[in-house]
Amino acid sequence: MSRIAVVVKGYPRLSETFIAQEMLGLEQRGIDILIVALRKPYDPYIHDLHRQIKAEVMYLPEYVKDDPARVNRAKRWAEAQPTYAGAKALFDADFARQSNADRQRRWAQGCVFAHELPEDVRWIYTHYLHTPCSAARYAAHLSGRGWSFSAHAKDIWTSPDWDLKTKIDDAAWGVTCTKVNADHLNSLSSSPGKVELLYHGLDFSGFPKPSANNPARDGRDEPVRIVSVGRAVEKKGYDDLLKAFSSLPQGLNWHFTHIGGGDMAETLKAQAERLGLSKHITWRGAQPREAVIEACRTSDLFVLPSKLAKSGDRDGLPNVLMEAQSMGLCCLSTRVSAIPELIHDGETGVLTAPGAPDQLAAALADLISDPQKRSRLGLAGADRVRSHFSTDPGLDRLAAKLRKVL
Repeated sequence: MSRIAVVVKGYPRLSETFIAQEMLGLEQRGIDILIVALRKPYDPYIHDLHRQIKAEVMYLPEYVKDDPARVNRAKRWAEAQPTYAGAKALFDADFARQSNADRQRRWAQGCVFAHELPEDVRWIYTHYLHTPCSAARYAAHLSGRGWSFSAHAKDIWTSPDWDLKTKIDDAAWGVTCTKVNADHLNSLSSSPGKVELLYHGLDFSGFPKPSANNPARDGRDEPVRIVSVGRAVEKKGYDDLLKAFSSLPQGLNWHFTHIGGGDMAETLKAQAERLGLSKHITWRGAQPREAVIEACRTSDLFVLPSKLAKSGDRDGLPNVLMEAQSMGLCCLSTRVSAIPELIHDGETGVLTAPGAPDQLAAALADLISDPQKRSRLGLAGADRVRSHFSTDPGLDRLAAKLRKVL
């Protein structure tokens, strides 16, 4: 039986449930896979989705110094292959434009990948167009396999256009999870239309159905429960959210719970302390999916104040918004990237401008004090996400594309 090599930056990762969902969906559709990861896991938990995936995992050395003997064996093998000159020329062209240790590391990983790739792997399919794609592309050319990609968010908006164009033109085909992404990537391609829009969608089987009988908390007595799930990084906009919370009327009773790890966690806690918000906030850190679902199920409002980071990084179509909406939880977010493709402002949720704490504060105050509005928007959001963003259509299309190469 032939397999597909699915390349990821790390595996398993709590923040990439959409990738785990896709892997499981492909297995359920009869596509055998080998997971190839550029780094080992570092999250404190795994999701139940990961436990259901049967695929073998091959870990490449994250750094050359981690296993120099393994890297040297692979490079000697690569030099003896008839494909070496062509693959090395691709790397040399890339290195001439990006002469750094990271690019050299991807070549080393590509050599190990190609050297150790089992014979039954017929195709390479890589998530993300930045570092995983570089290693996968070199491995594909060294091993004589075809390859394709799935592009997402950070990989698109923080990579130079020359690098994106080089990879798009070299790949057999590509998919991406938002119309904004597809339009941008196809504008760079020598073959417009090569990159298809393919929403990840959501498998709703693990999420409770929305209820019309939600607690009517309005911020006067019992606190309105606000939740957010996301990494503590710049593009998630949690610094703006804290500023917005500090502007809320003093008499409004609310409590905010944040779930997620991230480099800015301690910085955000210190900001909350300076603003006098600590008694209103619970920081739960990284949690398994089951805990995320329970937190959303018992909350009144979901907030994700996404914005553009200074690096250009931004969200694509955050799965957490689809998850929250699927349970009938009213969502407040921003007009960034593909979020307006999911949430229609005033109809299925509320959107504000990114990086605008004053607008965020006004929307929060309105939604905290109006449980009927939250209920109406939450139920409308659930109806739309469950009817338009199921995972099955996208998975069926992806599986069909991969069957052709098997």
